Amino acid sequence: MARFTGNRLLVATHNAGKLEEMVELLAPFGIEVVGAKAMNLPEPEETGTTFVENARIKAHAAAKATGLPALSDDSGIEVDCLDGAPGVYTADWAETPSGRDFVMAMEKTWAACDAVSAPLPRTGRFRSTLVLAFPDGSDEVFEGRAEGQLVWPMRGTQGHGYDPMFQPDGESRTFAEMSHEEKNRISHRADAFRKFVKGCFE
Repeated sequence: MARFTGNRLLVATHNAGKLEEMVELLAPFGIEVVGAKAMNLPEPEETGTTFVENARIKAHAAAKATGLPALSDDSGIEVDCLDGAPGVYTADWAETPSGRDFVMAMEKTWAACDAVSAPLPRTGRFRSTLVLAFPDGSDEVFEGRAEGQLVWPMRGTQGHGYDPMFQPDGESRTFAEMSHEEKNRISHRADAFRKFVKGCFE
């Protein structure tokens, strides 16, 4: 597995919430983190049908454009009673003509569960796939998950995306009711990140 030996890492995302999480997770390693927006990178079209395909598209595009190692994340929520939807299309479910509306997306998801008369608890998971791409075209892949259930009505004001409706296993609170530090200890992205650290730093 390729080791990360530099001191500057491009996080290939335009999502402010994801970038904030990555900055916090990488802080102990003394690495300068820069986001795709700060580098004026365009958002590549995510044409993949899996998390790893989309993560690779973003990471390799950023590494090729900048000459820096680039870390990307593709993540989403899978709902068991919806056969894993929205999954890789999680962000698409939030798209509106004026931008992404995750409150609407959560309402849509709960309504879809109602439409199939899904019993409680409505189980599912958040999944995160990290790809670390190098300028030479090689990459490393790290996958994480957080199992839990959907709750309604939404609870909490922290976090982003579907956090207000996801209660991880072993918790009475949603991700959106936790501090960033609490969420970063148990989230799907934290799970993938631990594997990234073990593979590339330790």
